[in-house]
Amino acid sequence: MDSMLLLFVTATSLWASVVAGGPPRGWRFPDLIDATISDIQWGLEKGCFNSTDLVKAYFARIFEVNRRLRAVTEDNPDALSIAASLDKERLTKGPRGPLHGVPILLKNNIATKDKMNNTAGSYALLGATVPRDSTIARKLRDAGAIILGKSNMSQWSNWRSRNFSNGWSSHGGQTLGAYYQNQDPEGSSSGSAVAVSVGLAAAAIGTETLGSVLAPANRNGIVGIKTTLGLTSRDLIIPISEHMDTVGPMARTVEDVAQVLQAIVGEDPHDRFTSTTMPTIPKYTDACRLRNLADMRIGIPWDLIKGLEEDFVSSELQAFFKMLAILEEAGAQIVDTTIPKATEIMQAQILVPFADFPANLASYLSQLTTNPNNITTLPQLREWTHSQPLEEYPGRDIYYWDAALQLHADKCGSNTHCYASNKARYGHLVVVGGHFAPLEADKLTALALPTSIAPFWTGVTGAASITLPMGYYPEDAPVQLSRRGDLVNTAPGIPMGISFLGRKWSEYELIELAYNLEARSRVRQRRKPKIVPSTELNLPRACRAR
Repeated sequence: MDSMLLLFVTATSLWASVVAGGPPRGWRFPDLIDATISDIQWGLEKGCFNSTDLVKAYFARIFEVNRRLRAVTEDNPDALSIAASLDKERLTKGPRGPLHGVPILLKNNIATKDKMNNTAGSYALLGATVPRDSTIARKLRDAGAIILGKSNMSQWSNWRSRNFSNGWSSHGGQTLGAYYQNQDPEGSSSGSAVAVSVGLAAAAIGTETLGSVLAPANRNGIVGIKTTLGLTSRDLIIPISEHMDTVGPMARTVEDVAQVLQAIVGEDPHDRFTSTTMPTIPKYTDACRLRNLADMRIGIPWDLIKGLEEDFVSSELQAFFKMLAILEEAGAQIVDTTIPKATEIMQAQILVPFADFPANLASYLSQLTTNPNNITTLPQLREWTHSQPLEEYPGRDIYYWDAALQLHADKCGSNTHCYASNKARYGHLVVVGGHFAPLEADKLTALALPTSIAPFWTGVTGAASITLPMGYYPEDAPVQLSRRGDLVNTAPGIPMGISFLGRKWSEYELIELAYNLEARSRVRQRRKPKIVPSTELNLPRACRAR
């Protein structure tokens, strides 16, 4: 990072004085760990600061804590010049929309055609280049967002090792959560979640195949949405499975998630799954209104929760019960229900990504315009990883790659009769026995689950889900380590979340439900992370008024 970016932000670059009258009486711009996108837009519009100031502040905050948290892999060296251009545009033409001049981080598997890398956390792709921005990056730029940098991630989206550490990558190091020493950040959008939780950006973009947005949002006290398959393009995103991969925003509030989601949805000729079957896209921020929930029926699959009860400390269930009580007080109907074929689905769901990965990875690699290590296939990546000490093989194995290659050797990879037959059988199982079954049978708006066990169901169905904070582990909670034993998975003060699982294209209803629960519970405001940057914007007095 340029040394100038390490300086604490000053007020010398303020581009306009505060408008007559200033902010509303009693209003003050919040600390950046709490600032929403609406707060940022208000401050920009009133001349409290400009986007250049904002980028400098976020860069300084990253510099303060990144050696400990490893949330950000690299800063965008063009971010300041982009901010200056957007500041000028705001003055001459006005803002493009709610994301104009707002800094956002991208997970390090979402390609940008600029000076930043896109590596999925591996040195194998360091220095590789792409022919254009990914569609997600282009849409964000078109909306006026500033791509601040790339966030660290679990290497290859946790699709390499059985003995992995969430948030570890050779390129980015070990991401840690900020609520407890050596906290497991969950994965694979680990850096995106941690960065948002401590205010290193206004929001971030993650990707999910089986829990990679929901799980890290859960453990870092933020909101994340797993989108319907086909709502957001996966163009030039390093893949696992074209039948399961999705892109979703991560932010500190439901409304912020809705604003970012609005900018990235829509059809894309580069992704055949974003087809004309997509319904009319609503204005998601319209769902962010407080109202009575009497028309909403929320299903609770108690058989699933009871079957996994021993995996929870009692405090997680207690927090879940409190959220259900709040929903009932808001008028929602709580309905007992079941997921009929839960065990079979859990056992079968892994087939699709194993079958898809070799071909989908090769498709991405074939589009690179620069490929320094000349890796074009999964077998070549496997051999390269064997030979590179920085990739920590065999201490971190390549089980998932070997299993995927074995599946293809057994002639059950993608584009085979075996695969098509199994996928059809599994698709039927999901419809009759997955989370769709109770939604239809009981006429439900959504299912609710502790986020710890929520991600498995919508990943395989291609449906939408959302998580938001529901509490924190209490001071007497037991400390539990991750499977590798090097990270703390649960401990006092670590956040926990609740998820709502819906139908395909149900993002609007899920946002509406989550917004109303968030507004009534205000969980995030109860506790701050243990590691928080101190850099803040240097604001004029009128913007600091109480």
